[in-house]
Amino acid sequence: MSKIRMNTEFRNKILNRYSESAEEEITQEKDAFNDAREKVDALYPKAFELAKLVVNRAYPSDDVQTCKSLKAKYGQPLDVVAKDKCFYFSYAKDELEEDEDESDRNISEHFDFGLFGDIESDYGHNRESGNKFAYAYKREELKAKECNPDILAQQNGKDENPHKTKHVDANNKALGYSNYSSYNSDNDNNIGITREFDSQYYLDIIGTSHCRSRTIACTRQEFQVFQILKQAKSNVITCHQKWIDSLEKQKQAMKTGLKAYRYLSEGVELMKELGIEIDEAELVRCNSTGLTIYNPVNLASMIKGMKNTTMTREQKIAIRKEYEAQQKVN
Repeated sequence: MSKIRMNTEFRNKILNRYSESAEEEITQEKDAFNDAREKVDALYPKAFELAKLVVNRAYPSDDVQTCKSLKAKYGQPLDVVAKDKCFYFSYAKDELEEDEDESDRNISEHFDFGLFGDIESDYGHNRESGNKFAYAYKREELKAKECNPDILAQQNGKDENPHKTKHVDANNKALGYSNYSSYNSDNDNNIGITREFDSQYYLDIIGTSHCRSRTIACTRQEFQVFQILKQAKSNVITCHQKWIDSLEKQKQAMKTGLKAYRYLSEGVELMKELGIEIDEAELVRCNSTGLTIYNPVNLASMIKGMKNTTMTREQKIAIRKEYEAQQKVN
């Protein structure tokens, strides 16, 4: 029997099977990524409880209630209380270095508790860092919605392009993120996963302007706790990038090798050497989507579906059930 020649469709099938297997494989890179997310899970409630203490110290609950009462009495002119999840915390250094003056005493930094909160910028305007964290942190939810949560890692260092934009827009839509840069919960038009996540981290503040104009004092120790959370979120991005880089390198090596193979049997042998069982006959009788259409039952079902297309809903359901039953048997 003559050998089956390799072609583009076979290469894609083998590569897709390998990619699925590689993503499921437990590796050091994947473990580090999962550990980084778990650390964020542990730090978030601790950091937020501390933020609550610091913010309440700056805006006592009695004062907040007084402002709300005055608004109820006098209306919009006294609408000065808002809920925020983004804060500009600051502490004063005890001692200055020789080359520092009094203007260098206060150390300030921006901290955003939102899912898409920026991580790399002190001003809260680095949107991509927030996207990177959100996609990595909610990776499974995005995969379940048939989105690509790895798009920013895969496109790291590349210019903006339609492929990237398409997947970024799809991810934001799936997570319910509107791209609207308001930190005030009253103006928040995010929905779904993003709104549910962010809703846990709003606190009452007095003053409706953006957070940098109302720096909140804290101690150095408190400030360091907020920094630890931000660093942990940044580490999720770093670990995700390293894992995806590893997967992309593996896929590229597979593409290069498969392109050089002349026969399908060589690709099957490669997969077996990698510990992935794959059957040559299965590859031949499957179409590019992996559906086994060339066995008699499936092919007959497909052909039947090409005629007498005017059917009732009940008939369509019955045919679908029959097809699914045959798939289980096969």
